[in-house]
Amino acid sequence: MQASSIRKGITIKFLNDLYIVIDFRHYTPGNKRGFVQATLKSLTSGRIIQNKFSSDDDVDRAVLDSKKCQFLYSDAEGYHFMDLEDFHTFSLGEDILGDSRFYLKENMEIVIDFYEGKPVVPELPMVVSLKVTEAPPWIKGDSVSNNNKPVVCETGLKIQVPIFIDEGTLIKVNTETGEYLGRA
Repeated sequence: MQASSIRKGITIKFLNDLYIVIDFRHYTPGNKRGFVQATLKSLTSGRIIQNKFSSDDDVDRAVLDSKKCQFLYSDAEGYHFMDLEDFHTFSLGEDILGDSRFYLKENMEIVIDFYEGKPVVPELPMVVSLKVTEAPPWIKGDSVSNNNKPVVCETGLKIQVPIFIDEGTLIKVNTETGEYLGRA
């Protein structure tokens, strides 16, 4: 595919690595040739780079296979999943999962993208429900302004929530931004 066809969200093979296009911009300066400025994130290391492609450069698009998987459990070896099509199990490390590991609950079904048989990208739902396991007590008089307090959820996620959220409360969290959305 030509570089002028690059769009946000596609996966390309570049510099012997897999990259997902985070952002792109097509420039056509005056009487010069057009080019594409792309921001790329490595799927193996998480490193973010910027690269300039000439509009007629050839770019290798990587085709990913999406499979529905179930999160089973985590231990010292990693995070264990089961492919719901052929029921084989595999584990992913924190290097592949990144911060998405804080949104995984046991028996949760997610989609994982595979490249040449290897898992590379987990796709989480936009919103997950998590139980608050640690919350500092609310002190009367704190409600004068719109205050937040830090809490810890069942998966280890630390976020800011309104002061009326107590330990044991089920809350909704946005998986892209990590923000509190409301009670579940």
